[in-house]
Amino acid sequence: MTTTPTAVEINCETGETTERPLTAEELADMETRRNASLARQAEAEAEATRITELKSSAKAKLIAGQPLTAEEADVLVI
Repeated sequence: MTTTPTAVEINCETGETTERPLTAEELADMETRRNASLARQAEAEAEATRITELKSSAKAKLIAGQPLTAEEADVLVI
């Protein structure tokens, strides 16, 4: 069973509530926003992974007495 997404509109002056199906344009806009949100989430996760890997690399280099790259040093500075 598939349900059609609806919009609920409330008139603040009268308190009247109207429920209507979303238009094709509203559905397309909703999908575009969803895709943009998923892309931002993927970018944030990739950046978090990159930072974690840099910190691990920097820690290993410090333990081994090797010089750090500038990027590794940047993630260690608080």
